[in-house]
Amino acid sequence: MNLNELTELMKKAGAAGAGGAGFPSYAKLNTAADTIILNCAECEPLLKLHRQVLAKYAKEIMETLTVIADALDADRVIIAVKPVYKEAVAAVKANLAGFPKVSIGLLPEVYPAGDEVVTIYETTGRVVRPGALPITVGCIVYNVETIYNVYNMMHNGAPVTKKYITITGAVKNPATFLVPLGMTYGELIAMAGGATIPDYRLVGGGPMTGPVVKESDLVTKTSNAIIVLPPEHNVIQKKTASIKVDMHRAMAACCQCRMCSDLCSRHLLGHPIEPHLFMRGVASGLATDTKAFLGTMYCSQCGLCEMFACGQSLAPKTLIGEYKNGLRAKGVKPDPNVHMDPVNPVRSGRMVPVERLTARLGLTAYDAPALLSDIVPKPASVTVKLSQSIGVPAAACVKIGDKVVEGDVIGTAAEGKLSLPVHASIAGTVTEVTDKYVTIRA
Repeated sequence: MNLNELTELMKKAGAAGAGGAGFPSYAKLNTAADTIILNCAECEPLLKLHRQVLAKYAKEIMETLTVIADALDADRVIIAVKPVYKEAVAAVKANLAGFPKVSIGLLPEVYPAGDEVVTIYETTGRVVRPGALPITVGCIVYNVETIYNVYNMMHNGAPVTKKYITITGAVKNPATFLVPLGMTYGELIAMAGGATIPDYRLVGGGPMTGPVVKESDLVTKTSNAIIVLPPEHNVIQKKTASIKVDMHRAMAACCQCRMCSDLCSRHLLGHPIEPHLFMRGVASGLATDTKAFLGTMYCSQCGLCEMFACGQSLAPKTLIGEYKNGLRAKGVKPDPNVHMDPVNPVRSGRMVPVERLTARLGLTAYDAPALLSDIVPKPASVTVKLSQSIGVPAAACVKIGDKVVEGDVIGTAAEGKLSLPVHASIAGTVTEVTDKYVTIRA
């Protein structure tokens, strides 16, 4: 398969990053790459699905990675995985002989090993400059489910209509399900046997970076997990705190201990982000240190400063995120020539073990296996969002009363723009169409 064919296949599949921001997969393809990296770091506590999918479909994923590498004339493929994911590692090793370009890159069991900048450094020794893309160091990074989605399109003509998602926390039967796009989170909680507590809140995604969500929210191509927690849980309290309160607490309590900067994963790689200096500016009410405030542009929002490092339980990540968004709204962009330091020589001693992070977050009791199931549920209806990836949303191309089957295009990509089509995730009748979503009744 040549590059043009691969690009069109990824577009037609509607393949986007299956987690995180949802960058369209075709837009990452670049002949400047010499290394393709499969990210199986399972970055956040409690998340399971990528290691599970790799363990089950290692050969199919390795085949697809090789097709991508050949189309780009890339020299190598690295499967970045933690040795504690024993089933996934064993599955990859069992198939290595058939894929000469593929090797395993073992990652430390630390957070945030799944941050693609960290993953690239751990597997290649290359440092991505602040604000730059992986391709600038010759790398392209995909996650496991994304590549499996490309395989399904390549071999079965199946576009992206389903999503693996882990349901865990305070539920009776934690599990990883394969579900049609457009189901509600409430339906998935019921599939996991329901909550074990009468009152609860939901985190959509990982406990470090995922937002608080509602049962009525919908499964999209980027949904990774639903974590059910008591409303008084520390993770929920952190995520629902008032920005104004966070600001006043910073003014009252930040003691400039530097722990947020000393453990910052990007700062340790030499990026010009120092949360403690930003917090100093916030605490004093002065913004005279412009370097500290502009440094917010290089924050990965991993949350270590806020959820682990700060002994005062302050919120540097949240405040930095607000300021970063404000800069973007004003048109400020990262400086491609900004100064960066060498990688910190004590970096390896400042990594945060996932087990310790899980305990600090109060989530150890919820760290269940959440075994994978490929039995796809049959919901009575789905509501499929027309925007499920970075870029211009798809435009609905069906009308009320239309009959569709799974895989039919219901939203067309914007021509000539960064955009992806959206497909029907079940067979049925279109019952509602807006510029935001399409509802299908089975």
